[in-house]
Amino acid sequence: MNITPMKIADVLRLEPRRFADDRGWFMESWRERGFQDAVSQPITFVQDNHSFSAHANTVRGLHYQTPPFAQGKLVRCTRGSIIDVAVDFRPKSKTFGQWVSAMLSAENGHMLWVPEGFLHGFSTLEDDCDVQYKCTNYYNGDCDANIAWDDPKLGIDWGLSHGFEPSKAVLSAKDANAPVFSDINSPF
Repeated sequence: MNITPMKIADVLRLEPRRFADDRGWFMESWRERGFQDAVSQPITFVQDNHSFSAHANTVRGLHYQTPPFAQGKLVRCTRGSIIDVAVDFRPKSKTFGQWVSAMLSAENGHMLWVPEGFLHGFSTLEDDCDVQYKCTNYYNGDCDANIAWDDPKLGIDWGLSHGFEPSKAVLSAKDANAPVFSDINSPF
């Protein structure tokens, strides 16, 4: 597996090797030892999540959980394609407020590691997208929070060059009414 730091070094892109033959392909999607070496700390995953988005231009995010239930996430798209986004929400970080993104798809098999202290979200680039992610902490509704996905101060490119249309964004009520980045004091 090739593991590469993104522009914000704590966020990693993981590119599993696929072994193909006339039946299809095989890949190792998770290996604890290699991952722990890449992040230089022990990581334990306690919960796996799976979301299905029926429509292109669906946005889920920007989400985070406050301590003591902050979550790191290892994200992959197993059907369709998405733009996966991580925003540094750690006030003492030199990259606070900056974002990185990666196109994750069933075709490329790539994954994104989003550590604790980051906002996370994704946009779907086509209909019928399945996204699965491993979490380092359990979901806790009292610690669940979000930030506006389209905050102009963040200036996130949700995949315009891949066909994403912000004016057609499909949102939950929670995401449609989220506060802007500058209105929230980061708990990290």
